Amino acid sequence: MQKLREEIIQTALKLFDAQGFHRVSVNQIVKEAGTSKGGFYHHFQSKDELLFVIHDTFITYVLKEAEAATETHQSPVEQIQEIIRSFVHVFDLYQSHITVFYQESNYVDETFEDEINRKRDQFKDKVIAVVKRGQEEGEFRHELPPEITGMAILGMVNWLNKWYRREGSHTIEEIAEVFTDLVLHFLLPGHGGVSGVEQRPPFFYGKK
Repeated sequence: MQKLREEIIQTALKLFDAQGFHRVSVNQIVKEAGTSKGGFYHHFQSKDELLFVIHDTFITYVLKEAEAATETHQSPVEQIQEIIRSFVHVFDLYQSHITVFYQESNYVDETFEDEINRKRDQFKDKVIAVVKRGQEEGEFRHELPPEITGMAILGMVNWLNKWYRREGSHTIEEIAEVFTDLVLHFLLPGHGGVSGVEQRPPFFYGKK
């Protein structure tokens, strides 16, 4: 049954991307997925819920990864590194989900808006909390407003949706490395690194 649910999601992603949310009917989705309306409605109450699930898949992933980063690592430096890496990787892991959602976000039913906003706010608050803790412990520059700093990090990574391509000149791992390096350079007081935290040179250091 889980396999059918995933097949419906993947089919809907292709159809929504090609034709747009409103131009695709449940009949088209079930026909392309090789199932029935009964099979569709067993997993989703409506096409609107399906669009919500597409969003929920990737926002739930980044939330879990952020929670794992703060539970696994003690240092705010290591925490922010892991949060950025996992956040960047979601644009590769769930590229089609993110593309479709942002194309069709205006059509999200208001029934699901509160849950979407709640999870987005949870992730935003998690990032800002790590910044604040880093400032309190003297690891991050204290003069930076944490809310603006957190939103700058989120904005930078979210913009990947506009330009990241798997066939591009840099891998998602390389992009994550660059973004992490950029964030650490504007967060850390000076560029000497933090005692006790391993800092290996990014792949692009030394290139001319």
